[in-house]
Amino acid sequence: MTATSPTPFSPQEIAAEGIKPEEYTEIVRRLGRHPNKAELGMFGVMWSEHCCYKNSRPLLKQFPTTGPRILVGPGENAGVVDLGEGLQLAFKIESHNHPSAVEPFQGAATGVGGILRDIFTMGARPIALLNSLRFGSLEDPKTQRLFSGVVAGISHYGNCVGVPTVGGEVYFDPAYSGNPLVNVMALGLMETPEIVKSGASGIGNPVLYVGSTTGRDGMGGASFASAELTDESMDDRPAVQVGDPFLEKSLIEACLEAFKTGAVVAAQDMGAAGITCSTSEMAAKGGVGIELDLDKIPVRETGMVPYEYLLSESQERMLFVAHKGREQELIDIFHRWGLQAVVAGTVIAEPIVRIFFQGAVAAEIPADALAENTPLYERELLAQPPEYARQAWEWSSESLPSCTTTGIEIQGNVQSWHDILLTLLNTPTIASKNWVYRQYDHQVQNNTVVLPGGADAAIVRLRPLEGQGRITLSGVAATVDCNSRYVYLDPYEGAKAVVAEAARNLSCVGAEPLAVTDNLNFGSPEKSIGYWQLSEACRGLAEGCQELATPVTGGNVSLYNETVDAQGNPQPIYPTPVVGMVGLIPDLTKICGQGWQSAGDVIYLLGSSATSLGASEYLATIHNTIAGRPPRIDFELERRVQKVCRDAIRAGWVRSAHDCAEGGLAVALAESCVAGNLGAEVNLEISLTGLQRLDEVLFGEGGARILVSVAATDTEIWESYLQEHLGQDWQKLGMVGNTETGLGVLTTDNQTLIRARIEDMNDRYQNAIARRLSVSNTTT
Repeated sequence: MTATSPTPFSPQEIAAEGIKPEEYTEIVRRLGRHPNKAELGMFGVMWSEHCCYKNSRPLLKQFPTTGPRILVGPGENAGVVDLGEGLQLAFKIESHNHPSAVEPFQGAATGVGGILRDIFTMGARPIALLNSLRFGSLEDPKTQRLFSGVVAGISHYGNCVGVPTVGGEVYFDPAYSGNPLVNVMALGLMETPEIVKSGASGIGNPVLYVGSTTGRDGMGGASFASAELTDESMDDRPAVQVGDPFLEKSLIEACLEAFKTGAVVAAQDMGAAGITCSTSEMAAKGGVGIELDLDKIPVRETGMVPYEYLLSESQERMLFVAHKGREQELIDIFHRWGLQAVVAGTVIAEPIVRIFFQGAVAAEIPADALAENTPLYERELLAQPPEYARQAWEWSSESLPSCTTTGIEIQGNVQSWHDILLTLLNTPTIASKNWVYRQYDHQVQNNTVVLPGGADAAIVRLRPLEGQGRITLSGVAATVDCNSRYVYLDPYEGAKAVVAEAARNLSCVGAEPLAVTDNLNFGSPEKSIGYWQLSEACRGLAEGCQELATPVTGGNVSLYNETVDAQGNPQPIYPTPVVGMVGLIPDLTKICGQGWQSAGDVIYLLGSSATSLGASEYLATIHNTIAGRPPRIDFELERRVQKVCRDAIRAGWVRSAHDCAEGGLAVALAESCVAGNLGAEVNLEISLTGLQRLDEVLFGEGGARILVSVAATDTEIWESYLQEHLGQDWQKLGMVGNTETGLGVLTTDNQTLIRARIEDMNDRYQNAIARRLSVSNTTT
């Protein structure tokens, strides 16, 4: 069939594969002919945004990706950093948003399975999982179903495979009501002598298919993940994979054993786009070709055709290139673990992917055309910020009712600062996520140092594996962060704030921030506002990572996170660039949690006293207003504050440390009270001359602000150190009390603003999520 012959597909068939008319023309030009059905499907998945980043790749080039500790940067299954003492850490974050919207349990579960494979494909043993989740309002029954299903799916897979889920974040906002976000991050310690890469090499080397069997589940998942969600999407369950965590556990052990033999040349997870992606990416990265015979592939269903083989996203499958003559050695290992393992192909010199089926060529495409030389769209950026942002930026706190020490009048009723604090603690986004993490086994492997909820970042002990490295006191800290309301209102400043908060959370536990993996969750880049949000956020992330010396080692892009309603109107999510950051703790005996430690300890606020109510949780929850600008990050101050906190933790002066984030200083104080089950008495320097509003002082948000407590015996040396390194950028607030004291927030002239009992704060904070779910269960 020649390129000039009639197109064998209708426009609808081409569009169904996610291919635009001009892209189809380009496919025909590259092949010199029309593709067949299998080839069209291969281009559809590989040219999807999910696989080739055709709208985002030009923007990602601005990210810093190198540094003294970076061993593997973007382009491989996971990034790898050098932790010293012979230890190397692999880490990566991935999304499974659309599958989780359609089938929350399996969508989330297979998201966990996929990210774990990215880690052990490198030769690393997975040691920890974190997740970043977004849902609609928790008052909505649909949100409750999605939320419960996603948490159950994460719990099921992680618990069964034996990898602890040690931390994460959960936000609730109506912007995510139709399109939840499920981002999962995994960490692993390198267990092989050399890092396993994915580029195929060695002409004539055998290509092995290992792991589970292939079925029809997950058909077209990559294309499905690159389109808006509609009512019809809910019927698209074949695009959602089904996972088997027990089989994955065997796959982890078999792969690590196989890698240690030295018989494996290259390895690639079969994730999005399955056999198509693994063959084309391995070939393209190695500058070679791969021939694969589908008749050799173990299947779980009968009557499958090449299109189904090539687009299936059945889970727990891998592709290896082995050294010629050593394939049986590898096959024996996998069979011993009860897994499939067959020689299904060969590395060839011609840089093409050639697929055989029933003795004939079923597909033949240049590997580069599928995996590297893919379409790129450099879209035009708006000349000025969109109207929604310009309108939001006009907001000022002057539009709010005036404040008194008693409280603030809202809709004719005076709300006390005490009541507002309890309301914020009862907000699901701020409240404890214990309902979530109690379902996860966060202590399996026995390396979890701080339990979820105990500190601003997760901490995992670095226990050398299989004789790699020596016994060490060091640990790794990890966090996932994103205030998407900030990014929505100002993508550039908001994205900088995301990086700063992630680093701040690591510094609060005493960890030195090292590197970043990011998950860019956005709406459609084909819409001018969506592309502006994506472009500006990438600019902010790049600047933040540069300023804080945390290079990006890779990540994931998830676009088209929009829900098309019954009237055909797309509703995009808030732009949500989640940053997963890892940090090194040199000595696990010198770490910090967020709870007060002892009555009599002295409380300090490190950083600036300047805050803003713009984009704040207080403004959204109490005044039902999404407006203003997020806090602007002062990176020079951010670096100084974080270094002072880390150094003081390592010196043993700082006994607790907690980032002032959503809800501002008052919420941070309350959280430290609840975490330590101890009260606090603080006096705030408040000007009553109108220079700063009381609600700005109590609930305003800003960067470079850390709440710490110090033993009374260390205050003299501590304050001298503060004066030297922070100048005027710190305040002494008060003292930790006992359990009966509760939280007392007063002005410097002893006017009481807040007086809250620990039992009341604890009840609102600990039970907010469970209470909403139980109310739903009793009314349905």
